[in-house]
Amino acid sequence: MNFRRIAVLLAASVVLPFGAAQATDLEVTHWWTSGGEAAAVAELAKAFDATGNKWVDGAIAGSGGTARPIMVSRITGGDPMGATQFNHGRQAEELVQAGMMRDLDAVAEREKWREVIRPASLLDSCTIDGHIYCAPVNIHSWQWLWLSNAAFEKAGVAVPKNWDEFVAAAPALEKAGIIPLAVGGQPWQTSGAFNVIMVALAGKDNFYKVYKDKDAEFAAGPEVAKIFKAADDARRMSKGSNVQDWNQATNLVIAGKAGGQIMGDWAQGEFQVAGQAAGKDYTCLPGLGVNEIISTDGDSFYFPLLKDEAKSKAQEELASVLVNPATQVAFNLKKGSLPIRGDVDLNAANDCMKKGLDILAKGNVVESTNQLMSADSQKQIEDLFSEFFANPSMTPEDAQKRFVDIIASAE
Repeated sequence: MNFRRIAVLLAASVVLPFGAAQATDLEVTHWWTSGGEAAAVAELAKAFDATGNKWVDGAIAGSGGTARPIMVSRITGGDPMGATQFNHGRQAEELVQAGMMRDLDAVAEREKWREVIRPASLLDSCTIDGHIYCAPVNIHSWQWLWLSNAAFEKAGVAVPKNWDEFVAAAPALEKAGIIPLAVGGQPWQTSGAFNVIMVALAGKDNFYKVYKDKDAEFAAGPEVAKIFKAADDARRMSKGSNVQDWNQATNLVIAGKAGGQIMGDWAQGEFQVAGQAAGKDYTCLPGLGVNEIISTDGDSFYFPLLKDEAKSKAQEELASVLVNPATQVAFNLKKGSLPIRGDVDLNAANDCMKKGLDILAKGNVVESTNQLMSADSQKQIEDLFSEFFANPSMTPEDAQKRFVDIIASAE
């Protein structure tokens, strides 16, 4: 990705994209409720309100696993919002196929989205039967290990440089009364950690054999068995976390009560709100310090089909605002994510964001499981790893057998 400096970007105001349209309120549902997330979503609301319309915030607590069924139920039940968040990928596929979502073809063509949105796979994930149905707002990568520098100092060991060193440091952390690995109780956190471990330790090609090719024979083999052994290490190291939400687990790292956390780059927003600085107070290891690669996961906004003409016009204005360069900078600096445009300046990015930008620029990316698997298959994998982390009696071998069955029937 080639980042060109736009000198006045941060100071730029959002220009009214479609002239003097009739202003209206537009409800926007999302699951951004932590401190860092709320600061970021406020930038989107501010940019949309500058068009003369009004962002009506519809935050739903509990992360995507809780929020998505509510959002889907409202749309299918005849009570659609003006816009709603989903992750990049196939989460809204059935709603689109049922004719409940509007396309954004006119906006995308007018503003040349296919020329400025990078990587191209982001817009591909929004495209169904040749029509564009969503506006991507960020690139969120899962492949990060966040470490508390204070925790390792207290334990008397050096801050690890990779996953193996982290596992080796666990006994010293435990002796100092520190949880080695913070993991919350939400199912997506444990399945996400497993996928991060797979990409880091097995590599991109093997990750694709499992999730893209749906190769059940490979999933049953020794390469994936090694990943389940590493997941068993993570399970053992996470004993004692006793928190539910992802940001509660992040706060254990911020407070030095946990040594580290496998979590997406959205964790940076929490470190920022807590006043901690990358490189000084915490360390970030992309690809667990083993394989520097990031996923092109993240968030997009979809727009239910509405009968109200003014709200339909406001939907187009919101889609334009979300992809606007100024909005992209303001939002992603607060969110900790990377922009979806290749023509914005992020000179103010911290050390960890710059690492992500460098990896992205080199093309060291992998599609996310949200882009490769159906929502149903994803849910089965989440349920498996939720049980695996909660139940020490489930062996890695037993978990791998169930995993193979899921992959064999995955869509």
